[in-house]
Amino acid sequence: MSESLNRGVARERIEDLERPALDDRAYRIITLRNKLEVLLIHDAKTDKASAALDVNVGSFSDAEDMPGIAHAVEHLLFMGTEKYPKENAYNQYLNAHSGHSNAYTASTSTNYYFELAASLSTPTNSKAPSPNATQESLPTLKDESPLWGALDRFGQFFVAPLFLEDTVDREIKAVDSENKKNLQSDSWRLHQLNKALSNPNHPYCHFSTGSWKTLHDDPIARGVKIRDEFIKFYSTHYSANRMKLVILGRESLDTLEEWADEIFSKVPNKDLPRKRWDNVSVYTENELLTQTFARPVFQSRSLELSFLYRDEEDLYESHPSRYLSHLIGHEGPGSILAYIKAKGWANGLGAGGSSMCPGSGLFNINVKLTEDGLTHYKEVTKVIFQYIAMIRAQPPQKWVVEEQIRMSEVDFRFKQKSPPSRTTSALGSVMQKPYDRKMLLSGPAVIRKFDAEAISQAMTYLRPDNFRLNIVSQEFPGGWDKKEKWYGTEYTSEKIPGDFLTEIKHAFENSAKERPADLHFPHKNEFIPNRLEVEKKEVDEPLKVPKLIRNDENVRTWYKKDDQFWVPKANVQIYLRTPLPHLTARTTAMSALYRDLVNDALVEYSYDADISGLVYDFSTHSTGLSITVQGYNDKLHVLLEKVLVSIRDLEAREDRFKILQDRLTRGFRNWDFGQPFHQIGTFSRFLKNEKAFLTDELLKELEGISAQDVQQFYPQILAQCHIEVMAHGNLYKEEALQITDLVEKTIKPKKLSPSQLPIRRTLIFPPGSSYVHERQLKDPANVNHCIEYSLYIGNSADRDLRAKILLLAQMTDEPAFNQLRTIEQLGYVVFSGGTFTDTWAGYRILIQSEKDCQYLEGRIEHFLTSFEKMLHEMKEDEFEGHKRAVVNKRLEKLKNLAQETSRFWSHIFSDTYDFLKADEDVKHIEPLSKQHLIDFFTHYISPRSTSRAKLSVHLVAQAKPKESTAEEHKLQAIQTVSTILAAENITPNTEKLRTRLLPLAFDPESLKTGDAVSNALLAHLSEDLKLGKEVVDKVLDEAKAALGLAVEKAVGGPVQIKDVHIWKAGLQMSTGVKPVKDLGEFMEGGAKL
Repeated sequence: MSESLNRGVARERIEDLERPALDDRAYRIITLRNKLEVLLIHDAKTDKASAALDVNVGSFSDAEDMPGIAHAVEHLLFMGTEKYPKENAYNQYLNAHSGHSNAYTASTSTNYYFELAASLSTPTNSKAPSPNATQESLPTLKDESPLWGALDRFGQFFVAPLFLEDTVDREIKAVDSENKKNLQSDSWRLHQLNKALSNPNHPYCHFSTGSWKTLHDDPIARGVKIRDEFIKFYSTHYSANRMKLVILGRESLDTLEEWADEIFSKVPNKDLPRKRWDNVSVYTENELLTQTFARPVFQSRSLELSFLYRDEEDLYESHPSRYLSHLIGHEGPGSILAYIKAKGWANGLGAGGSSMCPGSGLFNINVKLTEDGLTHYKEVTKVIFQYIAMIRAQPPQKWVVEEQIRMSEVDFRFKQKSPPSRTTSALGSVMQKPYDRKMLLSGPAVIRKFDAEAISQAMTYLRPDNFRLNIVSQEFPGGWDKKEKWYGTEYTSEKIPGDFLTEIKHAFENSAKERPADLHFPHKNEFIPNRLEVEKKEVDEPLKVPKLIRNDENVRTWYKKDDQFWVPKANVQIYLRTPLPHLTARTTAMSALYRDLVNDALVEYSYDADISGLVYDFSTHSTGLSITVQGYNDKLHVLLEKVLVSIRDLEAREDRFKILQDRLTRGFRNWDFGQPFHQIGTFSRFLKNEKAFLTDELLKELEGISAQDVQQFYPQILAQCHIEVMAHGNLYKEEALQITDLVEKTIKPKKLSPSQLPIRRTLIFPPGSSYVHERQLKDPANVNHCIEYSLYIGNSADRDLRAKILLLAQMTDEPAFNQLRTIEQLGYVVFSGGTFTDTWAGYRILIQSEKDCQYLEGRIEHFLTSFEKMLHEMKEDEFEGHKRAVVNKRLEKLKNLAQETSRFWSHIFSDTYDFLKADEDVKHIEPLSKQHLIDFFTHYISPRSTSRAKLSVHLVAQAKPKESTAEEHKLQAIQTVSTILAAENITPNTEKLRTRLLPLAFDPESLKTGDAVSNALLAHLSEDLKLGKEVVDKVLDEAKAALGLAVEKAVGGPVQIKDVHIWKAGLQMSTGVKPVKDLGEFMEGGAKL
């Protein structure tokens, strides 16, 4: 037991947590005097620090007449505190220290977290710190640690948030925009439908996101003061004893404890009990034995059985539901999926239990149906119950659980680090559960014992009188007669017909006699690893570049033995370079079908490997095919050989081909109904590359492709290609060469002439050009437009330009978000940053919004103009701080083997072999001066520039949002101006402003020009508040922007891209991607070939 710190208060400290074998962090759990429990994590080697705080309150505590209030309060805590009243002070601080933050609201908890640089100093290189670094040698002074400043700002969220009047409406708008983003998402729609059809007395039934209507219009109509309700919610539910804090940093545990004590002991403690829902069931007899048919937005088909289950929080040593999900969700021989897939009824199946809140749980089985499976949904349901009856008929199988125990122990033992904010956020949530505190790290992952009684009890919940049935399809059965309140999902719901229920009970009760012989327990898993030895050799510095150990006419092999993570794992990447898969839209579609057929054929075999920590991936690309096998290296070669043989010897069976062709067709069609901000990048890349195919073209080709076409086509891909292999991890050089031999001897490709190797190029946008490409969204119900505003800078191989783009992205990150989202409320989705594609380097701003794209374009131009002024006025120390932040990001340490593999492979797969790119970026960032950036901005970015090159992609929504009333427009105008004035530290005068706006009509016609409103605002600012011209211009412009009245004059008319082919033909191509140096220099010893 450590000696007590500050004030002589003795407190319990738990430090001996069960941890992974390679975990070099130190842990301590304490409870502050206000009953706030804290987990402190000291990591001497980390270059990132983080903290997370989880509050045991979420959407299940929403007031019934204000759904979404928990989510809105989460938003508002970011918007200023008594100690740090500036609403973006927190994000500005994090951004200045290479940081970021986020939060989420769940059913029973709200989780806030951040991450930032662990040190003020800039790393001079990416060398890892000495493994012998001690706590004593680490900085402990507050002004030496970015973590202290972040903790102090973060802690005030829970001590004294302001809930400023002028931020309330804006954040409700942000919540509303977030909700509208999800309105056409089937995952949100179907989840809400399930909730709506649950017990109305259980909080699960409520709408949890919130909207302008639930958080603003409805409360106002009831005479409610919204801000008061938010403060009341916070005061009622936020209490220190309901909070779990996790802090991870370089500082010693004692220092972290002092800081936690100093900042978080001030959080008020109201001794609130942990909320439970033991006496109310998610489903009652009214909701059970019900079948619901729902119509999705996407072309999808699924069947879901949802069983009323139990809360298993206290059963963490045996995890009984994992026994059920393992067997029911199995995909190998004897499984439900293998059987119904062979029948042509399904493509996938998942199963699992969830403790949705203390006292409630569900167990769900979800099947992805084929077209034939939809018509046989009753048979699929009966097969599931036959299988459940089979596992219930036998006592819990100890050997099954022993396999699970073995794999859970191995996975935990060799668990690697993840990014600090992911660690702190997850652990904050885990701390709300009743785990033995020494098992906080291991409890969620490790199955400790075989508890036959607990498993037997779990199985009793899976029975024919304790479930609901959901069928999702756009076509079947038709006649949807209801609409869900919040998302508008069409559905019909009724009790399961008596004859169908009788059939289900018969299948369940007579299973032993009538059950198909093809349904049985899985066989023993031969993929569970046995060889877990790792040869560990300490090195002064990990190698940053893999070695080229084979480089002949048609084969290239890269190899690096793991020298820093020491896990019994390996990652093998294989690249078959050939132009054939992407030669035409038809070959692209055939290649996609080939990929899907191979993956489909491997499902049963690969499942055991998958659940044993060994996975594969087979994909097609514009420049060839790729095969990945990664995980525990013991049986890696076994899986790899099977995958290679399946790729070589695929038999394109007609029955599976039809099913997979249908699935791929639906996937392409569904793509057009995805989120606009997910779609727009594809169109942008399409315009930057000479050759690319959109889903429309691929869909046309799919219709005319047969199984025989694919059978004849794929051997041609394999017949001639260049092989490139990377082997990384717990492997010897000889094994890497053997793997290469295996690939070569299995595929046996002929040599591909260098002249036929694909060359990556992009289009060059000439100086002074301005292009706009507009497309209408295909989803008729989506109200969100989307713009990606791209500025072409030059070739991505130009290190100087790349460094300037990275620095510009860092400098504009927080201001762009703050201006375009927080102040102007253009939309929930706002991104800005550098963009690099093959040889294309540029800068972009992306916004998804209900406001039209031309308007958004104007606001982006306005932001860039205002940022140009900010850049000129930026102080040198702030500029140097931004440089330091970029350098810290570029030199951020790798957390695990997979990250290092990904970095190596991205450089190989891109054909640049630029393994030292991060170090080169730093070399080119460090000498930059503010004048360099001003010159760069003036030439390439500024809207005033005559030499910049711009491409804007506009995705235009068909649907229109609901028009606001005149009164709503007036209220919005008053609140908007008050917000902007407060940001300028000017006291608003709402009464005088109200008087100015009262006579105005605010009808759609007058709002088109906005002249009357603009004049009233101008008079108020100039005459009532007597502000100077510069301030008036700034406030007026921002007010007009937020109210949708701003009109921007374009500098020269942009060229509308109508015929993309003709437009591309008029542009020049860049030079091709090439290695940064002769590949011979990468050979062992650097010998040239």
